[in-house]
Amino acid sequence: HLVESGGGLVQAGESLRLSCVDSGRFFSTSAMGWFRQAPGKERYFVAGIDWTGGSTVYEYSVKGRFTIDKDNTNNTVYLQMNNLKPEDTAVYYCNGAGTYYNNNYHPGNYWGQGTQVTVSS
Repeated sequence: HLVESGGGLVQAGESLRLSCVDSGRFFSTSAMGWFRQAPGKERYFVAGIDWTGGSTVYEYSVKGRFTIDKDNTNNTVYLQMNNLKPEDTAVYYCNGAGTYYNNNYHPGNYWGQGTQVTVSS
């Protein structure tokens, strides 16, 4: 019940904003996260946010460039990606029903279908 959108092809240095709409009943009380998977690689954590939207955590390489945000009114979590680099190229997945403690995001069982982000040099 997670549907991502907003991916695309951009040049290095440009920005994209990913959205993930959750049609479930418990979005407002759920921590959410974003992960990404490049071709031939495993899926890795990118960013996480607690259920209130007040606390966030990021993978080191995206810190300062990416921002995760949660809109409990519209059941949507966003990933604003600025100053994109070719190494950010991947399929980006939204994760739902996670938990957030000790400043870490622990993924839940719900995944979106993914949205492709391609950054050219």
